[in-house]
Amino acid sequence: MEDEGKRFLLLIPAYNEEERIEATLQRYVARLDQDAQGRYQIIVVLNGCRDLTLEIVQRVCDEHHSVSVLNFPERIGKGGALIRGLAAAPDVEWIGYVDADGATAPEEFLRLVALCRERDCVIGSRWLPGATLLRQQTLTRQFVSRVFHFIVQILFGLNVKDTQCPAKVFTRKAALAIQPKLKIADLAFDVNLLYALKREGFEIHEEPTEWTDQLGSKVTQTLFRSSLVMLLSVLRLRLYYSPVYPALRLLRPIEAWIYHKLRAPFIPWGEEPEN
Repeated sequence: MEDEGKRFLLLIPAYNEEERIEATLQRYVARLDQDAQGRYQIIVVLNGCRDLTLEIVQRVCDEHHSVSVLNFPERIGKGGALIRGLAAAPDVEWIGYVDADGATAPEEFLRLVALCRERDCVIGSRWLPGATLLRQQTLTRQFVSRVFHFIVQILFGLNVKDTQCPAKVFTRKAALAIQPKLKIADLAFDVNLLYALKREGFEIHEEPTEWTDQLGSKVTQTLFRSSLVMLLSVLRLRLYYSPVYPALRLLRPIEAWIYHKLRAPFIPWGEEPEN
């Protein structure tokens, strides 16, 4: 990082990550201290953790003042955690996020930050030529991922190969512009983010990344339910930006009921979008 006055924020959403979070944080702090020379902050956003994740993260916070924690005892989802993290973001130049499992190495995150100096948003991609996958996802997850990508492309025309790679960096200006439009609390948050950026006219640059799929993924363990929730969320997002959404006002309580039955986090939309 050469720009002396510039700082960036790294958000790490976490749910029951007692076995992996400390190693991820220590690895990031060591590399960012070396390359960013203190011009960064890490905020870990805990999402309804029921294990020792909070205690472990607090211990790391005591050791490294560049790390802080936001703890939400209720399940607010990955998207909900990132929305809360963005709301608490300090005055920085760039904001990014990665998963707590360490699938994205700190070197890769720093590379995305560097690329974002001349762009509005840079996202890692596991599906572009040049990407390096040190450990592949299961064939089932790969198949589900490609089906979801096909649906997202039809609904939103994002022309992004990998909407779900949790390695993204964007400018604070872009984050402030789209923050009111971020309402998807589950794993489809990434689609919400990218479509909001596109509608606001921000450039999205997709970059091949190095990725290591981590064993014990919670998405893999609940793949069917997670996929169903994500499908519902992208359909809901598409309806929200359609002319018919105001006419569906009476059906909105059903949205909340469905998400409740699926034990999925839910955020009501509120104001209507400008079409």
